[in-house]
Formats: sequence, C-alpha cells, structure tokens
Amino acid sequence: GHVQLLPPQNVTLLSKDFAMILTWAPGEGSPPDVTYTVRYESQDRLDKWMKVPDCKNIPRPFCNLTCVLPNLYVKVRARVKALWGRSQSPWVKSQFKDYYSHVELAPPTLSLSIRDDSIHVRASFPLPTCVENLTWKYDLTLWEAGSEHKKKYEGYFRKETVTINTTALRGNYCFSARALYESISLKHSEFSQPVCVLLNHKG
Repeated sequence: GHVQLLPPQNVTLLSKDFAMILTWAPGEGSPPDVTYTVRYESQDRLDKWMKVPDCKNIPRPFCNLTCVLPNLYVKVRARVKALWGRSQSPWVKSQFKDYYSHVELAPPTLSLSIRDDSIHVRASFPLPTCVENLTWKYDLTLWEAGSEHKKKYEGYFRKETVTINTTALRGNYCFSARALYESISLKHSEFSQPVCVLLNHKG
C-alpha cells in the first residue's frame, strides 16, 4: 500500500558562494532512498511553476538554481516534494528572494606573477557562468609579513590585473583580496587566505 511520505523540512532559498541554492532536510522517518523534485516560480509569472531539469528525482537535499533563473533581478521562490516508490509528499515552498539583492559572495583566488621590479596580481572568482558578466570587483591588500600596516588597492574589476612596483619592497610580502558587489548596498566577501612571496631576495 501507500506509505505516508512526510514532506521535506526547513525548505530555504539561500545564497552562498555566488550561487542561489534551495536546501531542505528530509521529512521525519524518510526512507534512505527517497528522492526529490524541485520547481520554481518567479514573481512576474506567479502560479507558473517551472521545472528544473537538473533537480528531478535527485537523492541530494539541495538544488542549485543560479543558472536556471530567467532574471537575476526578479524575486523567485522554489518548492520541493519527496518521492519514494509510488508515494509523493506534498510540496513545500520556500520564501521569495532575488539574486541581485541576496547574493552572498566568496573570496577570490589570487594569482601572482613576479617580474624584475613589479608584481602582477589577478583575482579570479568561483562564479557560475551565467553571472560572469555582472560587475564584480575586488579589493586587494598588501603588507609585509608580521607588520600591522596594510596598503589597500580598492575597487578593481575582476578582469583587471593590479600591477605593483616592487623596487622598494624587500622581504616577505603578503597579498589578500575580497570580492565586492554593489546592489542595494555594498557587499563584500571575507578576505582570501594570504599568499606570501619573497621580494628582491638577494641570496
């Protein structure tokens, strides 16, 4: 006969690392091989629940919606139901959010290339392809290892390389960067793990 399948719990639409993700927890007493199906609707087309091709009958308790969203500025919400054999749970809906104002950033990864008297720093972000053309920026910080005094380079676009003259720098210097994004307010990520290099090391 039919098993009463309880719906997923804590259904939440959240942003993490530049992505918009629906998460949930299995309903109480769910069998281990339960699967889930997700749909979403956007505020400009209410009651039109759209399928998410990558999130049909999935075993995992999350669904990445970033590149499915038709518009990064319009609020959307999602819903999820549990499936097991021929049983289905009721749908459970999340709250409404839009990418533009709710996106949470992740720190960039720095790549350094050292020349004779300069260093070139590039920042790359772990971005989903569909949001690459938004205006992501970064702040870069430079300091001598062990020193409290930090020099800041602010507001570079991520496609730009910061070039720093190193003629006067001698010793172990560290670089760290954070992602910036201006929506309704200015947001930034945590700073990246420092990358340290020996400059003008005569040895």
